[in-house]
Amino acid sequence: MRHMSDDHTHVQEFFGARAAGWDSRFPDDGPAYAAAVARMGLRTGDRVLDAGCGTGRALPSLRAAVGGTGVVVGADLTSAMLEAAIRAGRDRDGRLLLADVTALPLRDESLDAVFAAGLVAHLPNPAENLVELARVVRPGGALALFHPIGRAALAARQGRQITPDDLRAEHNLGPLLAASGWDMTSYVDEDDRFLALAARRG
Repeated sequence: MRHMSDDHTHVQEFFGARAAGWDSRFPDDGPAYAAAVARMGLRTGDRVLDAGCGTGRALPSLRAAVGGTGVVVGADLTSAMLEAAIRAGRDRDGRLLLADVTALPLRDESLDAVFAAGLVAHLPNPAENLVELARVVRPGGALALFHPIGRAALAARQGRQITPDDLRAEHNLGPLLAASGWDMTSYVDEDDRFLALAARRG
């Protein structure tokens, strides 16, 4: 059995300790998630993964977008987050999977899209890990990297400054995605949302 890295253990401890109160900390994020999902261009019957789904706040919007015939999977490394998702009833909107998004138990090209909220900053090896997300998405499929507030607002909330090497800066993220099998198609970084959209290269 492969041992979890220190990075993974840290992520699990950080989110595990915060899972129970996570949704109550961000009660007004629902419309932002719904708007981001709407920009993905999902169709009825599509198969979509919420990578690093946490408490599953995107799952209702993803289910609404793909309908009853679609497939919605929420994967997270932290069991306490998935337990919180179940308590919130979000397991009705998608199948919850305790899994590492850096090594997904999914077949190649088995999905039409991946939604990832707040994930990039927690990836242990972003270039390699974005390749893994590309592996499970069909050519032409979509990736949405989302955060309900923009980079500047998030930095201010955390009491830090944005630096030029910020992974989510457009000049860093575009080439990172391109090297990982994705073509960035849209980039928005405003106070009330961060949303980078990309298409899986054929």
